[in-house]
Amino acid sequence: MPTTTERQQVTQALLEAFLVSLIAEAQEDLLQALDSDSSSSSDGSSSSSSDGLSSSSSDGSTFDFMDCNDIDVEDDIETRESTILLESLAAIHSERYLHGRDERITKSASQLDLLLTDWKFNRPEIFRSFVRMSPDAFDSLLDTIRHHEAFHNNSNHEQMPVERQLAITLYRFGHFGNAASQLKVALWAGIGYGTVALCTVRVMRAVCSEEFRRSAVRWPTASDKEAAKQWTEDHSCPAWRHGWLMVDGSLIPLYARPGLYGNVYFDRKSNYSINLQVVNLPDLRIVDFSLGLPGSQHDATAWMDTRVYKEHEQLFEEGEWIWADSAYPLRDWCQAPYKAYDFPSLSQRSNLI
Repeated sequence: MPTTTERQQVTQALLEAFLVSLIAEAQEDLLQALDSDSSSSSDGSSSSSSDGLSSSSSDGSTFDFMDCNDIDVEDDIETRESTILLESLAAIHSERYLHGRDERITKSASQLDLLLTDWKFNRPEIFRSFVRMSPDAFDSLLDTIRHHEAFHNNSNHEQMPVERQLAITLYRFGHFGNAASQLKVALWAGIGYGTVALCTVRVMRAVCSEEFRRSAVRWPTASDKEAAKQWTEDHSCPAWRHGWLMVDGSLIPLYARPGLYGNVYFDRKSNYSINLQVVNLPDLRIVDFSLGLPGSQHDATAWMDTRVYKEHEQLFEEGEWIWADSAYPLRDWCQAPYKAYDFPSLSQRSNLI
């Protein structure tokens, strides 16, 4: 059975009590209406004298019976048990936390401050162990995403500096298991648990944007292409110099099975993962990629999301191709090693002859 939170349990109990009270009150109202009808039919004289909705008093003022009934009904609704239960249900969901948080957790941002103000400049090896990249790469990434709309809003409460948000996100990505949880990252950075998630979402919005992709991954220039062809010729033969790109796939393992359609992420290596396709030059510079399909997808299917596959007629000149392994289909512009051929046995060859 799935676990439920305390708020869910209280909500379910209140809903059940509300429905029971509502049914009981409806039955009571129905019985009162039946009793009222029977008493009014037995007393014909009083009903004939009260055809009007208002009567005059001795001083000439008029009294409206309808107003009196409305007041009684409103007062009755406010005091009914079903109304009280419904107001209690609304009160529970009007607050973010079911119980007050009187005891605050003592946190400090000293580690994050040391990382960005000291270790980044004086101990780059320590800085890299925390964020998994060099200070120069960090600054380059920061300059690329700092102006993205995710880091700007119209709120009166300004966001923390983009530099700190990026460091928190990279620290989280660079750790595994419980060390990457919102609790541990929040305690390390001296921020709230929810702020960790906000920083992660903002950075990923900026990194996954088309503007970032075009600024970080660009198609090779003519000089880059010629250098790649020369490298291929020097390390193979002149006839192969036009194969100046390489493509391969990799499985990025996930920490746990995804909650939505998790079975499709189960790959051939018995892990839950996502498929990554990388197209690169001989110097290992990435010029195209695709990411996001589940690990169960074959490389030949996953690489259909790359720009090279979709626009190969425009990107490749006559006679150029890309190198791939045996998982990819053979094309004029995609060359893979010979597939394993099942040679017939001696007896089969004799029968063929």
